[in-house]
Amino acid sequence: MKILKTCFILIVLGFFISSFSLNSYLSVEKKIKNFSLKSTDNQKISLSDYKDAKGFIVVFICNKCPMAKLYSKRLNNLNLKYASKGIYLIAINSMDTVAYKEENFTLMQKKVKKEQLNFPYLQDKSQKVAKQFGATYTPQSFVIMKDYSGQWIVKYEGSIDDSALDPNKTNNYLEKATDELLLNKEVSNPYTKSVGCRIFYRGVYDKMQ
Repeated sequence: MKILKTCFILIVLGFFISSFSLNSYLSVEKKIKNFSLKSTDNQKISLSDYKDAKGFIVVFICNKCPMAKLYSKRLNNLNLKYASKGIYLIAINSMDTVAYKEENFTLMQKKVKKEQLNFPYLQDKSQKVAKQFGATYTPQSFVIMKDYSGQWIVKYEGSIDDSALDPNKTNNYLEKATDELLLNKEVSNPYTKSVGCRIFYRGVYDKMQ
């Protein structure tokens, strides 16, 4: 009986610790500094270039990831929906081009043409922007909004939706979060788990597959 009571206490304690950890993570608003990256049209693009922006949808994708490829049309649709409302979509490739030759800039340009992407596709060759966001997978999405002091704050982080193979059977996490923010509401589900191809940072080649 004493052992069962001890086990019960440990389980309850573990639950509260895990809940606290998640809530603590979500309550800390990550600040994003302005950055400047080269787009596939050879132009430098910065957040500060968008003078009327209320926010941005920033999605980390790449050339080779099968999961990321499934979302090209959906990202085009999201850009068409939100650009007129002051929320601009930007895609970033932060894959290591030294380890993965198929992630080079020329193939990024071919991807834009082949998939008819209607949003900027930027190369984060130094991987500094990915580190700033804490990006770990492709595709992984973030919604950032400007706060009262003019700083960009992450309001949503995670999956675009939960059904890569069938866009008609899905929970649209990213879209719902963006809609809530446009209505000046708190995001009801600010963090979801991302799945896809891992973004490996330089210096961890032993972990690459």
